[in-house]
Amino acid sequence: MTARIAELAAGYDQSGAFPAESLRIVHETGLLTATIGESYGGRGARVEESARILHRIGQGDPSVALIAAMTLNTHARQAVQPHWPEELYARIVKESFERPVLVNHARVEPELGSPARGGLPSTLARRTPDGWSLSGTKRFVTGAEGLDWFLVWATTDEPEPRVGTFLVPGGSAGIDITGRWDQLGLRASGSHDVTFRDVEIPYEHVIGIGPYGASAEQDNRAGASLHLPLAALYLGVARAAQSFFHTFAHARVPANLGHPVARTERFRRTAGEIEVLLTAAEQLVFGGAARVDSADSSYTPEQALGARVLADRHGVRAVELAVRLLGNPGLARGNPLERHFRDIQCAPVHAPQEDISLLAIGTKALNP
Repeated sequence: MTARIAELAAGYDQSGAFPAESLRIVHETGLLTATIGESYGGRGARVEESARILHRIGQGDPSVALIAAMTLNTHARQAVQPHWPEELYARIVKESFERPVLVNHARVEPELGSPARGGLPSTLARRTPDGWSLSGTKRFVTGAEGLDWFLVWATTDEPEPRVGTFLVPGGSAGIDITGRWDQLGLRASGSHDVTFRDVEIPYEHVIGIGPYGASAEQDNRAGASLHLPLAALYLGVARAAQSFFHTFAHARVPANLGHPVARTERFRRTAGEIEVLLTAAEQLVFGGAARVDSADSSYTPEQALGARVLADRHGVRAVELAVRLLGNPGLARGNPLERHFRDIQCAPVHAPQEDISLLAIGTKALNP
């Protein structure tokens, strides 16, 4: 699977098209439904297995891995704590075993920014005789063009406003992509801006609805089930970069040297540093994920945040080392390493970003 989607990755990166074929390949392996709970007929993969799945998909194409991550996390949360309308979720599960069914949250807004920094949504859900009418714009909605369900974070227009996540079918009238994703990395992730204009949904298609206030804001400490798999995804990118670095080192034979540069002390030392960085990061991420799965009470949310901070740093540094040593060939267009270098820059962008994570970690350290 990894090799097949890796073959397609360069083309999707250049075109920015939605990677439908690669997602079909991932679905064929059963990985896209791996986290569906056993009570719903799924495998019930947990955090460590999710991290290893995304690590491998990330080696092939991190854009595909990021789209898959959002669907995997949605099923994983439902398996641990059911919160969807049962009939609706059962229908989604049935369809998911038959074809790739993609789900993602739509939370970030142009004015608000990331909910990880606090604040409440301006996207409005108005009561109608039959349900809700949703209006507002969301940013960076990964996989937008191919989503079967948007999970839209919005505020109600009730006399006492509430905040909740509204379940919007992807084919609904009034959904428009209003800003095209055109970033340095993960170009095929399709993380477009999406505008909802009076989108009608049934009354019961809402989850996690509650009072308007601080309690509705995002809890940055409570996301190990997503933080650790996302860190693993980008370590997969770094491993792909390392693989190309090794291939280049064995194939490159300068005329004045007479043997592969892999035999030089400079390349061997850098190869060692890259390996140490990635091995240590993987131990933190996979080990932490295993502790989450085992319900280890000594493993804190701050440790999970810290593992992601260090994993992102190590992954970015490892790819930078490879690019720096290769010089011009490492930055050549069409070179896989150049693409891996661009993709790895997206690792620290995901919420909560490093400063927010370190604030939470430092607060806990100073006030144990």
